[in-house]
Amino acid sequence: MSLFASLASGVSGLGAFSSALGMISDNIANLNTVGYKETRASFSTLVTESSSSATYSPGGVQALPQSLISRQGLLQSSTSATDLSIDGAGFFVVATRGEPVNANTEISFTRAGSFTPNADGFLKNTAGLFLMGVPLDTNGNPPSNLTMTELQPINVSNLTSTAEATTTLALRANLQSSQPLNAAIIGATYNPATVADSMAGYAADVANGIIPPVNGVKSDFQTNIQVFDALGGVHTIIFSALRQTDNLWNVEMFVDPPSEVTSGLVGTGQIASGQVAFNGDGTLNAAGTSASLLAPLTVNWTGGASASTITNDFGSDGLSDGLTQFAGASTLISSSTNGATFGNVVGVSVDKEGLVSALFSNGLAKKVFQLPLTTFQNPDGLTRRQGNSYTVSDQSGSLNLKFAGIGGAGFVAPQTLEASTVDLAGEFTSLITIQRAFSASTKIITTADEMLNELNNIKR
Repeated sequence: MSLFASLASGVSGLGAFSSALGMISDNIANLNTVGYKETRASFSTLVTESSSSATYSPGGVQALPQSLISRQGLLQSSTSATDLSIDGAGFFVVATRGEPVNANTEISFTRAGSFTPNADGFLKNTAGLFLMGVPLDTNGNPPSNLTMTELQPINVSNLTSTAEATTTLALRANLQSSQPLNAAIIGATYNPATVADSMAGYAADVANGIIPPVNGVKSDFQTNIQVFDALGGVHTIIFSALRQTDNLWNVEMFVDPPSEVTSGLVGTGQIASGQVAFNGDGTLNAAGTSASLLAPLTVNWTGGASASTITNDFGSDGLSDGLTQFAGASTLISSSTNGATFGNVVGVSVDKEGLVSALFSNGLAKKVFQLPLTTFQNPDGLTRRQGNSYTVSDQSGSLNLKFAGIGGAGFVAPQTLEASTVDLAGEFTSLITIQRAFSASTKIITTADEMLNELNNIKR
């Protein structure tokens, strides 16, 4: 009988609108939840099939949840270096346990990027999920094949202290073109290969406290440059120049004190010698400059540090961006080297490509991890999980693991958090309409009840 069907239809309305109220309640409750995605109630009719078009049998309504997971929330600035969001498509990969991916690892995906280090140094979000990434090799490169089995929990606090050896030395200086010739040049006694007749021999006597120096030739110009070995030790390399003739200078490089190296002339610390040539306009003539000065120098340190390979940068051929020879006084303009002393981990930074770098107290920044992002054909079809995360479902399609900015994946936005996509005004409006609809469904039930009561009263 249609009266009983009307009762059932009204009851289905109560159930559907109760479910919709639950979705709205969750949305409002998660108004300030980082990375939360609004769930909307979609209503669908329940139709009772009839064999005749002349009759009608009430069915009802059902509420189906529609997850708006693909909607981008507002990115809000944060002061924490480990607060992350994604500008565009994709999800962070997270796990319930802080261990490399294996058969027992529960993997899920999230856009809730409020990560902070725990007591063991692992990055976890507010739901307790561990952020996963791929470790980089010593050159800062990710593995060639990006697979889930490559993922490990991000932890930079367990990195040991580090130092970096100097590999490049850049020098800008002017050598005076009118510099008078040294007596050793006039008398042709200068010889960089002997202690007694080299600039390195003269400097070695000075370093050993032999005043006046017994050996060597005093340079026309010299400057000190600080370099670092692989253990973080600090050393001084002296660049010395002695004018040979027009547009040609003798150059020696040696370590002070000489006892810090085993290279070159015995007891002088010499690591390189040769000649630097200049053009008539005072610019560097690379073709006329000794290859021994431009080729990488091998420096064998004492004290256990590995040998260093240092490449000199004296400027560009035909330009005045390095060593020059003008009439002005010989002077140092600038010098620079890379490398750093011993230092400990003091922080972490993440760039837009998801590269995680450990920051050391010596100023070094070492790339240690890269964050992959996962994309899906239908992210709205993902299965919701506890902690504002999602897992793959038959509606979402298979996951695609890729790095930020590649293949449709968005970029990582460091020091930002993605706000909830809930619109409070819209939720309150929906709350009013759902409340009215629920009230109307109760009227259906009470009306059908009154009609059944009248039917029962036909026979008294």
